[in-house]
Amino acid sequence: MFKRDLDLEKRWGRLLDGLQETIGKKPNDLNGVLFLIGVQELGQGTRPFTKEQKQDLMHIAICKVLSYAGFYTLDFVDQDGWPHWKLAKELPHFDILEQEKLLKLQVLEYFEKEYQLEI
Repeated sequence: MFKRDLDLEKRWGRLLDGLQETIGKKPNDLNGVLFLIGVQELGQGTRPFTKEQKQDLMHIAICKVLSYAGFYTLDFVDQDGWPHWKLAKELPHFDILEQEKLLKLQVLEYFEKEYQLEI
């Protein structure tokens, strides 16, 4: 594993620990963190969500974090308060590990910019 990858994993671990302190439960994985971001970005608090809504929340989170790298822009918010994003530039063709690395980096940037966390 490269030093850069080790640094990413250390920062990721610190983020998960910080989330555990804040919400009382440590997210299991990237998907858990993305779900939390989606709920936060929706801004309607925690409540029961359908399976489809959970998928939509993950999509909101992915678009939000990738917006920092210019891949998505907010298009509009519908009458129910759900944000809709549009693709601003083509996403690179990555394998699954590279996709996960990109998302983790963007999630870290999200928490640094939105919550001024130093991770």
